[in-house]
Amino acid sequence: MSRIYIICSIIFQFLPLSSLANTNNTRWHNEHNDTTTITKILIKASDLHASNPNELVEFIGRQFLGTPYKNGTLEGTPERLTINLDEMDCTTFVETVVALALTVKEEKISWQDFTQFLKSLRYRNGEPNGYSSRLHYTSDWIVTNTHRGYIKEVSDRIPQSDFQIKTLDYMSRHRSAYPALADSIEYENIKNIEIGYRSHKFPYIKSSRLTSKQVSKSLKGGDIVALTTKTSGLDVSHLGIIVIENGSPHLMHASLKQGKVIIDKLSIQDYMRKAHNLSGIRVIRINAQ
Repeated sequence: MSRIYIICSIIFQFLPLSSLANTNNTRWHNEHNDTTTITKILIKASDLHASNPNELVEFIGRQFLGTPYKNGTLEGTPERLTINLDEMDCTTFVETVVALALTVKEEKISWQDFTQFLKSLRYRNGEPNGYSSRLHYTSDWIVTNTHRGYIKEVSDRIPQSDFQIKTLDYMSRHRSAYPALADSIEYENIKNIEIGYRSHKFPYIKSSRLTSKQVSKSLKGGDIVALTTKTSGLDVSHLGIIVIENGSPHLMHASLKQGKVIIDKLSIQDYMRKAHNLSGIRVIRINAQ
């Protein structure tokens, strides 16, 4: 009988009712299956004894290969921490992997600990408090979680990196595309958040420079990559994780085109070359400390 099976059985047979009650503040897709899956992945990742967080991120990311793609799984009223391991988009895939990696890094194997990390990663003050409390813009997500000590952006440490300046106001300018912004309070909250990202300066690596061997070799398996967009008012339009295949960096991501989580057959260089609306990448890593 495997260690995973034994521990999962113990957890679900003897978990106090008071602990189970904590799930009332979470919107689960399938609570029993999701909590079981989380526990299994945490134990497997702990048993890996990874030498660094990047190794953890890549290993955990691979556990979700083949997971069906679905957008909009976080939407619901009221705003609550939502967990769905059966369906993912690019954001929920990366957030889930990072939260699992942080849990293992802190030597935890409890799905309750995972939910706390996920909540802290996803929400401005670590708690859902309306639609606007969610960190919608990737730049906001990076800044907030860097201050919390969870991650660090290393884009400017990659050879041939550059800087970009953009005003982030896509959500308020496209209010009709976000049903939750029909609420005037949430709309004003989003506008107030965007004020902090006027002429926002951030580092990135241009798509054309990814063909450089110096740049390519600087990308590591387990790097979290944010793909920057040419779309006005928006910083990032896609997220993924780097894996090294046959010596080249590839993107592991929830792919809308393929309808599931995959390791892209194209190298990151070729992927970006064919994506005409993308301008480059930002590189983020979990803090080793």
